[in-house]
Amino acid sequence: MSIQPVFLMSDIFPFSAILDFLRDILMQAWLCLAVVLRPIVGDTIVDAFPFIMGGTLVTVGSVALALGMGLVLGVPMAVLQVYGNALARRLVGLYVWFFRGVPILVLLFLSQGLFLSMGWILEPFLLSCLVMGCISTAYQSQIFRGAIESLPQGQLKAARALGMRDMTAITCIILPQALRLSIPGWANEFSILLKDSAVCYLLGTMEIMARVNAVAQRTHEHLAFFALAGVIYFVLTLIVLKLLRRLENKVQIPGYSAGTVGSMAKNTQHGVKNA
Repeated sequence: MSIQPVFLMSDIFPFSAILDFLRDILMQAWLCLAVVLRPIVGDTIVDAFPFIMGGTLVTVGSVALALGMGLVLGVPMAVLQVYGNALARRLVGLYVWFFRGVPILVLLFLSQGLFLSMGWILEPFLLSCLVMGCISTAYQSQIFRGAIESLPQGQLKAARALGMRDMTAITCIILPQALRLSIPGWANEFSILLKDSAVCYLLGTMEIMARVNAVAQRTHEHLAFFALAGVIYFVLTLIVLKLLRRLENKVQIPGYSAGTVGSMAKNTQHGVKNA
C-alpha cells in the first residue's frame, strides 16, 4: 500500500511562522527575566523554561484551533438539533453521543489508525487539532443548544408574524442572544479542552507535556518540572477565563442574563399551558 505525502499544518495555515515570531519575542523577554529568577528557582528550570514555553505556544495554538472548529461546526449542529427535522436531530444526537462517550485517548489512536489504513500520514499537531475539534464540536453544540432553548419561544413566533423567514429570524434574532448566553459554558469548554490537550503528546505533538517529560527524563527532576507544567496550565486557564469573564460582562444586556432568560422561558411555557 502506497503512503501519501505527509499532511503538514504549514500547508493549511502559516502556523510555524506565527510561532517563530512569538517565540522570538518571548525569548527576548525571558533573557531579561532570567537574570532575576536564576538565583531563586535554580539553573535547571531557568535553562529549560524557553524550551517548555515553546510547547506552551503549541498547546495554545492547538486549543485555539480546536475551539474555533467547535464554534464553526457546533452552532449549525445546535440549530439543527433544535429546529431541524427528526432525521437531522437524530444524526446530530448520534454524533454528540459518540464523541462525548469515547475518551480522547481512544479517539486519538483510533483516528491515527484510520488515516494510516487509508494511506495518509497526518502531522501529529494537525491530527491532535482535528480530534480535539471534533470533541469540542460535540460539547459546544450542546452548550449552544441549551442557550437557544433557554430563550423565550415567542421570539421566533413574533418574527414569523412579521413575515421573517425562520433562517433569518434564527441568524438575526436567536443566535446573537444565544451566543452571548453561551460564554460561561464556552469558558468551561476551554478549560476542559486545555487539560485534555495534555494527552496529545502521546502522538508526538511537542506541546507542554511532551517537552516537560523530555526535560524531566534528562535531568531526573520530575517533581519540579511537572509542578511547573501544572503552574503553566493553571495560569493559562486563569488568564483566558478572566478575559472571557470580561467579555461576558461587556456584551451582556443589562437585566438579561442566562438565569433571567431561563426563568422567562419557563414562565412563558407555564403561561401557555395555563392558557
